[in-house]
Amino acid sequence: MRRKKTDMPQAAPARRAARKRPPQPCITLADYYMGRDRLYPQELTPELAANARRMVERANALLQRAGLRRAVNSGWRPAAINAAVKNAAKNSRHLHCLAIDIDDDDGALDAWCMAHPEVLEELGLWLEHPSATPRWCHLQIVQYGSWAPGKPRYFFP
Repeated sequence: MRRKKTDMPQAAPARRAARKRPPQPCITLADYYMGRDRLYPQELTPELAANARRMVERANALLQRAGLRRAVNSGWRPAAINAAVKNAAKNSRHLHCLAIDIDDDDGALDAWCMAHPEVLEELGLWLEHPSATPRWCHLQIVQYGSWAPGKPRYFFP
């Protein structure tokens, strides 16, 4: 005897919900490395790779909270790359996989970060002030030099 459609067992709501895929990360490690992991493999130490994973994880958490999708403007910079970047700090956090620059042509990400310092604190991020970063958002996972608890989560270079 054929079952009617209404007689077919239905998946429980919890099982249907469990099938939902987690949100895809906006930024991948490959995006962060920008191909430099293949060009400069001798410089990418296990410590730098661990820093890169943390940086990408926190950047994606921030983008998810902000409801934005963005691309990497600058991720890991081996020494030769950093030396070629105009106005790059000689000891840039990018050298150590502790910083990321995210495309922000419309300024929406910078504006969101400035309006939500509690999220920066929760995620362990510091923001370079938007006035110093036109068209990108600079984030880092280490505090800036003069930071102390209670101070803003943004800094001026």
